[in-house]
Amino acid sequence: MKQTKIRVDRYFTVGKTDDRLFGSFIEHLGRAVYEGIYDPGNPLSDARGFRQDVLQLVRKLQVPVIRYPGGNFVSGYRWEDGVGPKEQRPVRAELAWHALETNQFGLNEFMDWAKAAGSQVMMAVNMGTRGLEDARNLLEYCNFEKGTYYSDLRRMHGYEQPHNIRLWCIGNEMDGDWQIGHKTAAEYGRAAEETIRVMKMLDPHIEAVVCGSSGLTEPEFGRWEQAVLDECYEQADYLSLHQYYGNWDGDSGEFLASAAGMDEFIRSVVSICDCVKAKKRSRKTLYLSFDEWNVWYHSRMEKKEIPWWTKAPHQLEDVYNLEDALVAGTMLITLLRHADRVKIACLAQLVNVIAPIMTSARGVWCQTIFYPYLHASLYGRGTVLTTLQEGPSYESRTYGAVPYLDSVVVWNEEKEEITVFAVNRDMEEPMEVACDLRQFEGYQVIEQLQMAGEDLKAENTEKNPECVAPQQVRNAVWKDGILYAVFAKQSWNVIRLKK
Repeated sequence: MKQTKIRVDRYFTVGKTDDRLFGSFIEHLGRAVYEGIYDPGNPLSDARGFRQDVLQLVRKLQVPVIRYPGGNFVSGYRWEDGVGPKEQRPVRAELAWHALETNQFGLNEFMDWAKAAGSQVMMAVNMGTRGLEDARNLLEYCNFEKGTYYSDLRRMHGYEQPHNIRLWCIGNEMDGDWQIGHKTAAEYGRAAEETIRVMKMLDPHIEAVVCGSSGLTEPEFGRWEQAVLDECYEQADYLSLHQYYGNWDGDSGEFLASAAGMDEFIRSVVSICDCVKAKKRSRKTLYLSFDEWNVWYHSRMEKKEIPWWTKAPHQLEDVYNLEDALVAGTMLITLLRHADRVKIACLAQLVNVIAPIMTSARGVWCQTIFYPYLHASLYGRGTVLTTLQEGPSYESRTYGAVPYLDSVVVWNEEKEEITVFAVNRDMEEPMEVACDLRQFEGYQVIEQLQMAGEDLKAENTEKNPECVAPQQVRNAVWKDGILYAVFAKQSWNVIRLKK
């Protein structure tokens, strides 16, 4: 059996997690909204059309912030279409995903839904077909109390109190030629700088996220970030990152190593931000918003024709398996390891579309990726300890030597709890682990969760919703300050300790 040693020190920390690190994303795409969070007429929905079974699971996840309404969708969106009397709302041809948008669910409905879910909102503004003036008007509608055209329009729509949205995305993936109204870095950077400046004139308390490259493999990666930040560094509060991974060639070992690329992506973007900071002789540190991340490839590999101009077509409904959950787990571990600079992250998306939660007209079930996300959200809040590992690695084509064990330790000092998160990437045998916690006297193991199985392709479905789910195991032992445990092959692991 292979062995790995883990060492942590209570005085050597990465930083505290921002609760918003465990956020998610809802876009007007496929069945994320219609038949997902909003399904009027279904007996599982309340009087507002909100699916109560979905809300129950979202509350269980304790999602702190949800990005809305896109995504590619936002670059052609007229937010005014989705407010006011529903019988007066227009149906639009939605160009990003070639669907019909009925606008029966819009801004105010989403604010009501997010409140019911216990989540804050990250609102995206249209920088594709619109821009500064539209962003200012939307902010006035959402955050100004009363006495102006758009604030009084909101009150006329039945919302006397402002929504007070604090977090704003200034467009989406504006470097991509698939994006409606995409721009060069200089064009976008200048527009973003002026848009944020005007928005902060209206509400100086907001925070703004500007678009980074649409992924590490994009041809303009690096050059885009630097050029954008050259224009808007002092106005921006966060720079966004997006990344998806998939098992495109059936090489599970390579796929399980994917988070090594995510780690490289984050380190590279941090370096670029700090380079611009140095060039500008700025005293401000820019933080990161990893506001789209997930496994996404199943639906891309399907030869399924999606008919254009239909309402809520079944798009991007990946069915996730065990290895997808393990990769999602390593991505969560990577985000935690960078908690000093990554302050916001959004699992894309939340319901039906590349999502942890799936619905039918009859009910709801959890996909495999639901569980690592749940555990990280519940137990990953606190101080991330610098987690040093000593153990075996394997060679991957893309990322070089990758450790079989990927792990991070989080200490919640207020609750006097420690959580060890780990993925054993070894597909052949278990891993024996010794974690040095001698500086944390008086702690005891209170729970050990493990999600594993012989079949990496096992998945949860409506008919078999618990095929892949975490189980309680009891092999972790605390002895003389050392935590000993055995992690099954190809497994997601959570060990919780409490003083």
